[in-house]
Amino acid sequence: MIPHPSHQPPACAQAFRSGAPGTAALAEHVLATGHGQWWTDRADRPRLVAVSCGDHALLAGDPTAVAPAELTPLAGHSIDTADRFLPALGAAFERLDPWERMLYVHQAEAVAPRVPRGVTVRRVIAEDAPAISDIDPTMAWIHGSWGGPAALAASGVAWAAFRRGRVIAVACTRFLGSRYEDVACATAPDERRQHLALACVAGLTTDIAARGHRASWCCSRDNRPSRLLAWTAGFRLTREYVHHVAGPVSHASRLAEAA
Repeated sequence: MIPHPSHQPPACAQAFRSGAPGTAALAEHVLATGHGQWWTDRADRPRLVAVSCGDHALLAGDPTAVAPAELTPLAGHSIDTADRFLPALGAAFERLDPWERMLYVHQAEAVAPRVPRGVTVRRVIAEDAPAISDIDPTMAWIHGSWGGPAALAASGVAWAAFRRGRVIAVACTRFLGSRYEDVACATAPDERRQHLALACVAGLTTDIAARGHRASWCCSRDNRPSRLLAWTAGFRLTREYVHHVAGPVSHASRLAEAA
């Protein structure tokens, strides 16, 4: 596939729905922020288009437009696409694991969080970049869709819980769409079950509403803590779906690339 810079989307980028919640807002996020990558099968009148950001990707168009080996840039991504792409994706990668997901939209008042003494929950500002850089390694995925901690800190779409200057929980807009903002949150492993994520999400969803947008939330069907947090924060289930996680590139794809 042919790569396109994030700030130069192909005309066929219109294949992705606008104004949709959840990871469907990924394409709009790339357009709005410049963080991500576009791909097409060819430069002139492309028949297939993909867009990736962080570890997620969307794929649309004609699956016969490319050989499976040409889909290898999507290795390691969670891919949202139509079922017609599954045979090609299955041939491109050694594994293509289905993952049942749940999509929530913010519809109710959040339960009032009780924040521990000594913890401050507030909007993240650009000067917080060093603290975001120093978050627990298990939380580092949170800034993947923004290209790094400095960009997330400067984005104006994150809230964090601070204790003595250390970020111990953070919630942010993962994908910024024209109508919906998809929310992500993470808490340091040794700081969980203190309402920290709930407090961060509550602040963030208030900001999202003030921007005239609605907040959405996606999580695995098996992730009970995330589902419980979503409900407590005022999100309600609207849809269940399946996306597919692309494993390593298959041996056949590697041979085709080398040919």
